[in-house]
Amino acid sequence: MALIELPNVFIGQATNVNGPTGCTVILCPQGAVAGIDIRGSAAGTRQTDSLFSLHRVPQIHGLLFSGGSAFGLDAAGGVMQYLEEKGIGFDVRVTRVPIVPTAILFDLSLGDPFCRPDKSMGYQACLNASDRETAEGSVGAGTGASIGKLFGITQATKGGLGYAVCHTRDGLTVAALMVINAFGDVLDGQGEILAGARTSPTSATFANTWESFKQGNIPTHFIVHNNTTLGAILTNARLTPYQARKLAQMGQNALARCIAPVHTLFDGDTLFALSLGEVEADLNLIGILGQEMVREAIIRAVKTADGLGLIVAWKDIQDT
Repeated sequence: MALIELPNVFIGQATNVNGPTGCTVILCPQGAVAGIDIRGSAAGTRQTDSLFSLHRVPQIHGLLFSGGSAFGLDAAGGVMQYLEEKGIGFDVRVTRVPIVPTAILFDLSLGDPFCRPDKSMGYQACLNASDRETAEGSVGAGTGASIGKLFGITQATKGGLGYAVCHTRDGLTVAALMVINAFGDVLDGQGEILAGARTSPTSATFANTWESFKQGNIPTHFIVHNNTTLGAILTNARLTPYQARKLAQMGQNALARCIAPVHTLFDGDTLFALSLGEVEADLNLIGILGQEMVREAIIRAVKTADGLGLIVAWKDIQDT
Protein backbone atom coordinates (compact mmCIF):
# COMPACT_ATOMS: atom_id res chain seq x y z
CA MET A 1 0.00 0.00 0.00
CA ALA A 2 1.13 3.56 -0.73
CA LEU A 3 0.18 6.68 1.23
CA ILE A 4 -1.74 9.21 -0.92
CA GLU A 5 -0.74 12.38 0.99
CA LEU A 6 -2.74 14.81 -1.18
CA PRO A 7 -5.78 16.95 -0.34
CA ASN A 8 -9.07 16.52 -2.20
CA VAL A 9 -8.05 13.10 -3.56
CA PHE A 10 -9.69 9.72 -3.02
CA ILE A 11 -8.32 6.69 -4.89
CA GLY A 12 -10.34 3.51 -5.25
CA GLN A 13 -9.78 0.13 -6.88
CA ALA A 14 -12.12 -2.60 -8.06
CA THR A 15 -10.44 -5.86 -8.99
CA ASN A 16 -11.57 -9.11 -10.62
CA VAL A 17 -8.70 -11.61 -10.59
CA ASN A 18 -10.81 -14.06 -12.61
CA GLY A 19 -10.55 -11.74 -15.62
CA PRO A 20 -8.06 -10.65 -14.72
CA THR A 21 -9.25 -7.06 -15.03
CA GLY A 22 -10.35 -4.08 -13.00
CA CYS A 23 -10.64 -0.32 -12.77
CA THR A 24 -9.08 2.50 -10.76
CA VAL A 25 -10.78 5.78 -9.91
CA ILE A 26 -9.36 9.07 -8.69
CA LEU A 27 -12.17 11.10 -7.11
CA CYS A 28 -11.89 14.88 -6.72
CA PRO A 29 -15.08 15.91 -4.85
CA GLN A 30 -14.08 19.58 -4.74
CA GLY A 31 -13.11 19.57 -8.41
CA ALA A 32 -9.75 19.64 -10.15
CA VAL A 33 -8.29 21.59 -13.05
CA ALA A 34 -6.98 18.98 -15.47
CA GLY A 35 -5.00 18.51 -18.66
CA ILE A 36 -4.23 15.60 -20.96
CA ASP A 37 -1.49 14.53 -23.36
CA ILE A 38 -1.93 11.53 -25.68
CA ARG A 39 1.20 10.21 -27.39
CA GLY A 40 0.23 6.66 -28.37
CA SER A 41 -1.73 5.85 -31.51
CA ALA A 42 -4.14 3.33 -29.98
CA ALA A 43 -5.80 5.32 -27.20
CA GLY A 44 -9.35 4.69 -25.98
CA THR A 45 -11.04 7.48 -24.02
CA ARG A 46 -14.34 8.98 -22.90
CA GLN A 47 -15.27 12.56 -21.94
CA THR A 48 -11.76 13.89 -22.52
CA ASP A 49 -13.15 16.78 -24.60
CA SER A 50 -13.60 18.66 -21.32
CA LEU A 51 -9.81 18.82 -20.94
CA PHE A 52 -9.15 20.85 -24.05
CA SER A 53 -9.11 24.62 -24.37
CA LEU A 54 -12.33 26.59 -24.91
CA HIS A 55 -14.46 23.89 -23.30
CA ARG A 56 -17.14 25.30 -21.00
CA VAL A 57 -16.53 22.88 -18.11
CA PRO A 58 -13.85 24.36 -15.81
CA GLN A 59 -13.07 21.30 -13.66
CA ILE A 60 -13.35 17.53 -13.50
CA HIS A 61 -14.72 15.54 -10.56
CA GLY A 62 -13.10 12.18 -11.18
CA LEU A 63 -10.68 10.30 -13.40
CA LEU A 64 -11.09 6.65 -14.33
CA PHE A 65 -8.62 4.09 -15.68
CA SER A 66 -10.15 0.79 -16.77
CA GLY A 67 -9.24 -2.54 -18.27
CA GLY A 68 -11.52 -4.29 -20.74
CA SER A 69 -10.51 -2.33 -23.85
CA ALA A 70 -13.38 -0.19 -25.19
CA PHE A 71 -15.87 -2.31 -23.26
CA GLY A 72 -14.32 -0.95 -20.06
CA LEU A 73 -15.56 2.56 -20.83
CA ASP A 74 -18.90 1.42 -19.40
CA ALA A 75 -17.37 1.57 -15.91
CA ALA A 76 -17.48 5.37 -16.09
CA GLY A 77 -21.25 5.20 -15.71
CA GLY A 78 -20.82 3.78 -12.23
CA VAL A 79 -18.50 6.60 -11.23
CA MET A 80 -20.95 9.17 -12.55
CA GLN A 81 -23.80 7.51 -10.66
CA TYR A 82 -21.83 7.56 -7.41
CA LEU A 83 -20.86 11.22 -7.75
CA GLU A 84 -24.35 12.31 -8.77
CA GLU A 85 -25.76 10.59 -5.68
CA LYS A 86 -23.30 12.65 -3.62
CA GLY A 87 -24.40 15.89 -5.30
CA ILE A 88 -21.03 16.30 -7.02
CA GLY A 89 -20.77 17.56 -10.59
CA PHE A 90 -21.34 20.42 -13.00
CA ASP A 91 -24.50 22.28 -11.99
CA VAL A 92 -27.15 22.17 -14.73
CA ARG A 93 -29.97 23.19 -12.32
CA VAL A 94 -31.99 19.99 -12.65
CA THR A 95 -29.05 17.92 -11.40
CA ARG A 96 -25.28 17.92 -11.25
CA VAL A 97 -23.41 16.21 -14.07
CA PRO A 98 -20.12 14.63 -12.91
CA ILE A 99 -17.24 15.16 -15.33
CA VAL A 100 -15.21 11.93 -15.36
CA PRO A 101 -12.61 11.59 -18.14
CA THR A 102 -11.85 7.91 -18.72
CA ALA A 103 -9.06 5.99 -20.44
CA ILE A 104 -8.88 2.25 -21.05
CA LEU A 105 -6.25 -0.38 -21.63
CA PHE A 106 -6.39 -3.72 -23.42
CA ASP A 107 -6.21 -6.74 -21.09
CA LEU A 108 -8.52 -9.15 -22.92
CA SER A 109 -5.76 -11.54 -24.00
CA LEU A 110 -4.46 -12.56 -20.58
CA GLY A 111 -7.49 -14.47 -19.27
CA ASP A 112 -11.23 -14.45 -19.94
CA PRO A 113 -11.88 -11.89 -22.72
CA PHE A 114 -15.54 -11.67 -21.72
CA CYS A 115 -14.78 -10.59 -18.16
CA ARG A 116 -14.75 -6.77 -18.32
CA PRO A 117 -15.23 -3.78 -16.03
CA ASP A 118 -18.80 -2.48 -16.12
CA LYS A 119 -20.95 0.15 -14.42
CA SER A 120 -21.20 -1.83 -11.19
CA MET A 121 -17.42 -2.22 -11.00
CA GLY A 122 -16.93 1.52 -11.50
CA TYR A 123 -19.39 2.16 -8.67
CA GLN A 124 -17.60 -0.34 -6.43
CA ALA A 125 -14.26 1.37 -7.06
CA CYS A 126 -15.83 4.58 -5.71
CA LEU A 127 -17.11 2.76 -2.62
CA ASN A 128 -13.59 1.47 -2.05
CA ALA A 129 -11.97 4.89 -2.45
CA SER A 130 -9.72 6.20 0.34
CA ASP A 131 -7.94 9.49 0.96
CA ARG A 132 -5.22 7.77 3.02
CA GLU A 133 -3.67 4.95 1.00
CA THR A 134 -3.94 3.00 -2.24
CA ALA A 135 -3.06 -0.54 -3.20
CA GLU A 136 -0.39 -1.18 -5.84
CA GLY A 137 0.56 -3.98 -8.21
CA SER A 138 -2.00 -6.29 -9.80
CA VAL A 139 -5.02 -4.33 -8.65
CA GLY A 140 -7.62 -2.11 -10.29
CA ALA A 141 -6.79 -1.17 -13.85
CA GLY A 142 -3.41 -2.88 -13.41
CA THR A 143 -4.88 -6.30 -12.67
CA GLY A 144 -4.56 -7.65 -16.21
CA ALA A 145 -1.73 -5.40 -17.39
CA SER A 146 1.35 -6.84 -19.10
CA ILE A 147 4.65 -5.56 -20.48
CA GLY A 148 6.69 -6.49 -23.55
CA LYS A 149 4.35 -7.99 -26.16
CA LEU A 150 6.70 -8.19 -29.16
CA PHE A 151 6.38 -11.99 -29.17
CA GLY A 152 2.85 -12.15 -27.77
CA ILE A 153 1.39 -12.44 -24.29
CA THR A 154 3.05 -15.78 -23.45
CA GLN A 155 6.50 -14.16 -23.54
CA ALA A 156 5.49 -10.93 -21.81
CA THR A 157 6.03 -9.90 -18.17
CA LYS A 158 3.34 -8.83 -15.73
CA GLY A 159 2.51 -5.13 -15.51
CA GLY A 160 0.55 -3.34 -12.83
CA LEU A 161 -0.25 -0.12 -11.00
CA GLY A 162 2.15 2.05 -9.01
CA TYR A 163 1.96 5.26 -6.99
CA ALA A 164 4.66 7.69 -5.87
CA VAL A 165 4.57 11.04 -4.04
CA CYS A 166 7.06 13.70 -2.94
CA HIS A 167 6.99 16.98 -1.00
CA THR A 168 9.11 20.13 -0.95
CA ARG A 169 9.95 22.36 1.99
CA ASP A 170 7.68 25.04 0.52
CA GLY A 171 4.57 22.88 0.84
CA LEU A 172 4.39 21.62 -2.76
CA THR A 173 3.21 18.04 -3.22
CA VAL A 174 3.54 16.15 -6.50
CA ALA A 175 2.39 12.57 -7.03
CA ALA A 176 1.90 10.13 -9.89
CA LEU A 177 -0.35 7.12 -10.38
CA MET A 178 0.67 4.91 -13.30
CA VAL A 179 -0.80 1.80 -14.92
CA ILE A 180 1.74 -0.04 -17.07
CA ASN A 181 0.50 -2.17 -19.97
CA ALA A 182 3.25 -1.31 -22.44
CA PHE A 183 4.29 -2.84 -25.73
CA GLY A 184 7.91 -2.01 -24.96
CA ASP A 185 10.20 -2.97 -22.06
CA VAL A 186 10.39 -1.12 -18.75
CA LEU A 187 13.89 0.04 -17.76
CA ASP A 188 15.37 0.96 -14.42
CA GLY A 189 17.35 4.17 -13.92
CA GLN A 190 20.52 2.53 -15.21
CA GLY A 191 19.11 1.32 -18.52
CA GLU A 192 18.64 -2.28 -17.38
CA ILE A 193 15.41 -4.08 -18.32
CA LEU A 194 13.10 -4.70 -15.36
CA ALA A 195 10.20 -6.18 -17.32
CA GLY A 196 9.51 -6.89 -20.95
CA ALA A 197 9.51 -9.43 -23.74
CA ARG A 198 11.28 -12.68 -22.82
CA THR A 199 13.19 -15.02 -25.13
CA SER A 200 10.68 -17.86 -24.56
CA PRO A 201 7.53 -18.55 -22.52
CA THR A 202 9.61 -20.32 -19.85
CA SER A 203 12.64 -18.03 -19.90
CA ALA A 204 13.68 -15.40 -17.35
CA THR A 205 15.92 -13.75 -19.96
CA PHE A 206 14.73 -10.58 -21.66
CA ALA A 207 14.82 -10.42 -25.45
CA ASN A 208 15.32 -6.60 -25.53
CA THR A 209 12.45 -5.28 -27.63
CA TRP A 210 14.43 -2.26 -28.86
CA GLU A 211 17.30 -4.36 -30.21
CA SER A 212 14.95 -7.06 -31.53
CA PHE A 213 13.15 -4.41 -33.56
CA LYS A 214 16.43 -3.25 -35.06
CA GLN A 215 17.20 -6.83 -36.03
CA GLY A 216 14.02 -7.04 -38.08
CA ASN A 217 11.56 -8.59 -35.62
CA ILE A 218 8.66 -6.35 -36.68
CA PRO A 219 5.29 -7.48 -35.27
CA THR A 220 2.50 -8.13 -37.72
CA HIS A 221 -0.10 -10.01 -35.63
CA PHE A 222 -3.04 -8.15 -34.11
CA ILE A 223 -2.45 -8.83 -30.45
CA VAL A 224 0.61 -6.57 -30.13
CA HIS A 225 -1.49 -3.60 -31.23
CA ASN A 226 -3.24 -3.49 -27.87
CA ASN A 227 -1.08 -1.80 -25.27
CA THR A 228 -1.32 1.33 -23.19
CA THR A 229 0.47 3.10 -20.39
CA LEU A 230 -2.01 5.26 -18.48
CA GLY A 231 -1.23 7.69 -15.73
CA ALA A 232 -1.86 10.92 -13.89
CA ILE A 233 0.34 13.52 -12.26
CA LEU A 234 -1.40 15.06 -9.25
CA THR A 235 -0.34 18.20 -7.43
CA ASN A 236 -1.57 20.62 -4.81
CA ALA A 237 -0.20 23.48 -6.94
CA ARG A 238 -2.65 25.93 -8.49
CA LEU A 239 -2.60 25.52 -12.27
CA THR A 240 -4.57 26.85 -15.21
CA PRO A 241 -5.94 24.38 -17.77
CA TYR A 242 -3.08 25.34 -20.11
CA GLN A 243 -0.50 24.70 -17.38
CA ALA A 244 -2.10 21.37 -16.50
CA ARG A 245 -1.85 20.25 -20.10
CA LYS A 246 1.77 21.38 -20.23
CA LEU A 247 2.48 19.38 -17.07
CA ALA A 248 1.02 16.27 -18.72
CA GLN A 249 3.25 16.87 -21.73
CA MET A 250 6.32 17.21 -19.52
CA GLY A 251 5.42 14.01 -17.72
CA GLN A 252 5.60 12.05 -20.97
CA ASN A 253 9.37 12.59 -20.90
CA ALA A 254 9.56 10.10 -18.04
CA LEU A 255 7.89 7.46 -20.19
CA ALA A 256 10.51 8.02 -22.85
CA ARG A 257 13.25 7.43 -20.29
CA CYS A 258 11.95 4.19 -18.81
CA ILE A 259 9.89 2.47 -21.52
CA ALA A 260 11.60 1.32 -24.72
CA PRO A 261 10.17 1.67 -27.26
CA VAL A 262 7.36 4.00 -26.20
CA HIS A 263 4.61 6.02 -27.95
CA THR A 264 4.43 3.45 -30.75
CA LEU A 265 1.62 2.72 -33.16
CA PHE A 266 0.79 -0.21 -30.86
CA ASP A 267 0.34 1.88 -27.68
CA GLY A 268 -2.36 4.21 -26.39
CA ASP A 269 -0.08 6.10 -24.00
CA THR A 270 -2.12 8.76 -22.23
CA LEU A 271 -1.09 10.99 -19.34
CA PHE A 272 -3.31 13.34 -17.32
CA ALA A 273 -2.38 16.13 -14.92
CA LEU A 274 -4.62 17.27 -12.06
CA SER A 275 -4.34 20.50 -10.05
CA LEU A 276 -5.92 19.99 -6.64
CA GLY A 277 -4.83 22.91 -4.49
CA GLU A 278 -3.75 26.52 -4.17
CA VAL A 279 0.02 26.28 -3.60
CA GLU A 280 2.03 28.68 -5.75
CA ALA A 281 4.91 26.91 -7.50
CA ASP A 282 7.04 27.17 -10.63
CA LEU A 283 5.68 25.00 -13.44
CA ASN A 284 9.14 23.82 -14.43
CA LEU A 285 9.75 22.56 -10.89
CA ILE A 286 6.38 20.80 -10.84
CA GLY A 287 7.23 19.23 -14.20
CA ILE A 288 10.63 17.97 -13.02
CA LEU A 289 9.16 16.48 -9.85
CA GLY A 290 6.26 15.06 -11.86
CA GLN A 291 8.64 13.26 -14.18
CA GLU A 292 10.51 11.79 -11.22
CA MET A 293 7.28 10.55 -9.67
CA VAL A 294 6.06 9.07 -12.98
CA ARG A 295 9.29 7.10 -13.32
CA GLU A 296 9.16 5.94 -9.70
CA ALA A 297 5.51 4.93 -10.01
CA ILE A 298 6.26 2.91 -13.15
CA ILE A 299 9.04 1.03 -11.39
CA ARG A 300 6.82 0.44 -8.35
CA ALA A 301 4.10 -0.92 -10.64
CA VAL A 302 6.54 -3.49 -12.02
CA LYS A 303 8.02 -4.50 -8.68
CA THR A 304 4.68 -4.90 -6.90
CA ALA A 305 2.91 -6.78 -9.72
CA ASP A 306 1.78 -10.38 -9.21
CA GLY A 307 1.62 -12.86 -12.08
CA LEU A 308 -1.64 -14.32 -10.69
CA GLY A 309 -0.51 -17.73 -11.90
CA LEU A 310 -0.96 -16.61 -15.51
CA ILE A 311 2.24 -14.80 -16.47
CA VAL A 312 5.76 -14.23 -15.15
CA ALA A 313 6.21 -11.18 -12.91
CA TRP A 314 9.33 -9.23 -11.90
CA LYS A 315 9.31 -10.85 -8.47
CA ASP A 316 9.23 -14.30 -10.09
CA ILE A 317 12.32 -13.50 -12.13
CA GLN A 318 14.16 -12.39 -8.99
CA ASP A 319 13.51 -15.81 -7.47
CA THR A 320 15.07 -17.72 -10.37
